[in-house]
Amino acid sequence: MSIPLVNALADDAATPTQLGLRAAATPQMERIIGFHNGLLILITIIVIFVTLLLAWVALRYNKKANPEPSKTTHNVPLEIVWTLLPALIVAIIAFPSFKMLYYLDRNDNIEMTLKVTGSQWYWSYEYPDHGGISFDSYMIPEDEIDESKGQKRLLSTDNPVVLPIDTNIALQITAKPTDVIHAFTVPAFGVKKDAVPGRMNETWVRIDKPGTYFGQCSEICGKDHSYMPIEIKAVTKEEFEKWLITAKEEFASLNDNTLIFAQYTHSNNGVQ
Repeated sequence: MSIPLVNALADDAATPTQLGLRAAATPQMERIIGFHNGLLILITIIVIFVTLLLAWVALRYNKKANPEPSKTTHNVPLEIVWTLLPALIVAIIAFPSFKMLYYLDRNDNIEMTLKVTGSQWYWSYEYPDHGGISFDSYMIPEDEIDESKGQKRLLSTDNPVVLPIDTNIALQITAKPTDVIHAFTVPAFGVKKDAVPGRMNETWVRIDKPGTYFGQCSEICGKDHSYMPIEIKAVTKEEFEKWLITAKEEFASLNDNTLIFAQYTHSNNGVQ
């Protein structure tokens, strides 16, 4: 299905030389980036301190500078410092970490739900709040990629997910009971949840701006694990309502055809 994105500003594909994190498209990812940057500063300070301390010890207490080595067996104040200081650093890291984990996991103001089901090697999506619209999403083969339409190798799909911006969306993630474990991962959203057969994992997102966002399965799930992309089109609420109208017609037709085919197959196999 072709989705017009009048206000599409974001194109989330990574670049070959990219080193940093993906630009945030949700409040969750903004918090993750903030925590990452703060932690990086703290770690850098620790590394510099330890490096300078090692250099000072090597220069001050080498054999040439200190021919008579110290025979100190213990130092209570020093032992207290090197015990309490790491504990304090861990506590400083732990408090915002636990707070962020709780924020990423809970939202009491959900406005809509998207059910995601992983299979070898494609994703299925269902909109239970919108008439049960459901469809499968497969990677577009490389020889069918149309770059003029903005399609990207190994990332674009035949049926991208369409979600409204500025909406609290619950993601219910699972896998078929007879399948293997997958992982639904969209870096720009700060989302990575396992899709486990027979188990429903849940998280939520609130997309800040329109655009196309990509992800991939992040759990090795078989020979075509690398060909299981996720493509999400974030649109305005008005555009989403328009998409729902056409989607109900298109995917209802596809589902009806699938049902007819399944009934025909069962009938030929003697299954009623």
